[in-house]
Amino acid sequence: MARVELENISKLFGATTAVNEVNLQTIEGEFLVLLGPSGCGKTTLLRMIAGIETPSSGDIVIDGEKVTHLPPRTRNIAMVFQSYALYPHMTVFKNIAFPLRTRGVDRTAIREKVEQAAGMFGIGSLLERKPRELSGGERQRVALARAIVREPSVFLLDEPLSNLDAILRASAREELRLFQRRLGVTTVYVTHDQVEAMGLGDRIVVMNKGRVHQVGTPPEIYQWPADTFVATFVGSPPMNLIEQGDVLAGFRPETFLPAGPATENEGFVTYPFQVTWLEYLGAERLVYGDIGEKCCARHVVSRLPGNISIPIEPGKTYPFAVAKKAIRHFDRASGRLIDTGKT
Repeated sequence: MARVELENISKLFGATTAVNEVNLQTIEGEFLVLLGPSGCGKTTLLRMIAGIETPSSGDIVIDGEKVTHLPPRTRNIAMVFQSYALYPHMTVFKNIAFPLRTRGVDRTAIREKVEQAAGMFGIGSLLERKPRELSGGERQRVALARAIVREPSVFLLDEPLSNLDAILRASAREELRLFQRRLGVTTVYVTHDQVEAMGLGDRIVVMNKGRVHQVGTPPEIYQWPADTFVATFVGSPPMNLIEQGDVLAGFRPETFLPAGPATENEGFVTYPFQVTWLEYLGAERLVYGDIGEKCCARHVVSRLPGNISIPIEPGKTYPFAVAKKAIRHFDRASGRLIDTGKT
């Protein structure tokens, strides 16, 4: 296991700043996810850790050694790309064995390591096939097996699940997380998919426009977003934000529920909620509407569990409530969280 340290890393492409003064440290053996929208700098940051890109300023340290200007082959890292980058003319066996052959490992050891890695990912029966004969999920496992035979100190994964369909992606997430826990190898994973980030990461790094907005565990990121960008980027639907003078009050859709006897106390805030639209999603309903007067109405969303069967119709107004402890307050000018403590 190794630790990756990024010290004031920046990357410029001409006049464009892709990564802006990022400071970050991984914990040995953790699964760290870089999450953000397209163009936020997450892949550029990963490529600098790999040595594919060179920082414009700052230092990269892996396992105590400064590697900022060292080539990728000397960093003892393994990287899996979105496209998997398999050699189409080689069999699965030869694809997995390739990094070992380039190191001059003897044939007996190569076969042993390849078969062990293939068995770990359940592709032992596919070793004589070519990549074109494999499904997307099988290609992904081949790419991961090729990475593992190198016995790297750090895994770098650049959206490796994005080419899979939704059902296969869910099972692949589970396989990937179990595999990482079993090996205990420090892993840095790039994605724009918050479901992947929340489900896979020990910690999440939320990025936008080259900057890190927040680093934290999935519950910390979701329950206590550092600013309004994180609040509205993480969560689907995103956190509701309503203006209250110089402050923005935020609350998650699942905390905004029909009012009743249990909410008739000082621990709750009740709003008249004029419903405009409903979405039935099976296990839940999403209710869209406005709160406040017509002059300053705010559009918000409520997520109702399937077991709440209260009839709700578009065009009507209902009392909805949110617990005060579920409300987060942000500075309207800066967007930063101003709550002083966690509950």
